[in-house]
Amino acid sequence: MKVRKLIESFNYAFEGIIYALKTQRNMKIHFFVAVVVLALSLFFDLTRIEMLILFLTISMVIITEMINTSIEAAIDLITDKYHIFAKIAKNVAAGGVLIASINAIIVAYLIFFHRINPYTHTVLTRVRQSSIHITFIVLIIIIFTTIALKAYFGKGTPVQGGMPSGHGAVAFSLATAITFISENMFIATLSVLMALLVCQSRIESKIHSFFEVVVGSVLGIIITIIFFQLAG
Repeated sequence: MKVRKLIESFNYAFEGIIYALKTQRNMKIHFFVAVVVLALSLFFDLTRIEMLILFLTISMVIITEMINTSIEAAIDLITDKYHIFAKIAKNVAAGGVLIASINAIIVAYLIFFHRINPYTHTVLTRVRQSSIHITFIVLIIIIFTTIALKAYFGKGTPVQGGMPSGHGAVAFSLATAITFISENMFIATLSVLMALLVCQSRIESKIHSFFEVVVGSVLGIIITIIFFQLAG
């Protein structure tokens, strides 16, 4: 009987995780980033302490997001009307997620930056040998490519909505070009953060889905890399 109750408790816990992953957009983003970071950690010689910090940081972000989801659900169950205390509770919970996310960015920077920087500098030095006009040409090609794909999928307009996200493609194309041109990891990090903000705004305004933004971003990165390599 006790074993059955224990199994049921695990089932309920997994149901909660699956519910949050299915219904919460931010939870999907956290899981996606966590998978990418853990995959990258396989290629670097991280110490036990660094791995422990990495796992604790990822867990903290996911846990705070789940607590935020549970608080929102509990408040919505109690009342469907606006109340100042309900607003405060939701805002405080969201603030906890924000703090955990900022901490995760800082931890990732401290753990990975000095390991990635030498390889990145070498790659950028080899790829950068190209005409100064390559960035402009790449942007034009990406714009035409995204318009063609939107016409193929028959969704959205050339400048709004549809598959893939043109803003995501252009934002990450520029971030990639800035990375190649500057050969500076700090500047590259800032440009990627700006590109992420562009993508986040497209998702937040419900103009694009998360998948459409990811496809657009990957498209922008790949096309930019290919053209810089060809030009180099």
